[in-house]
Formats: sequence, C-alpha cells, structure tokens
Amino acid sequence: MMERTQIFDLMGELKLYGMRNAYDEVMTTGIKRQHEPPQIVGDLLNAEVAEKQARSIKYQMTIAKLSIGAGV
Repeated sequence: MMERTQIFDLMGELKLYGMRNAYDEVMTTGIKRQHEPPQIVGDLLNAEVAEKQARSIKYQMTIAKLSIGAGV
C-alpha cells in the first residue's frame, strides 16, 4: 500500500496541486460515505480541474491588469 507522503510527492511531481489540496477531505468523505473508488478518483479529478480553472482565471486577470496598466 502506498503511503500518503508518497502519494503527495507524486501529485507534486505531476503538478496536481488541486488533487493534493483536496486529498484529505475527499478521502475522509469517501471513506465515511463508503464511496466506490471511481467516485473518489472522480472527486479528486474534479478538484484538479477546479484548481486549474481558478489558476487560469487568475492568470488572465493578471494579464488584463498589465495590459490596462501599459495603456494597451
């Protein structure tokens, strides 16, 4: 069985920050509610997608502010 630290290391190596941030909550909820493994994996993937979308929006807003500040 893979240790939590190994899982976190792999998620970091793969830049899966959303999954890593949500891991404990998703696993706790999944175990408590007796979710099947595909549901748990799906919840982790959804957390990753949400993180990437939030990061993209933040980046776009930063670029927009720079463009406005530069008078473009």
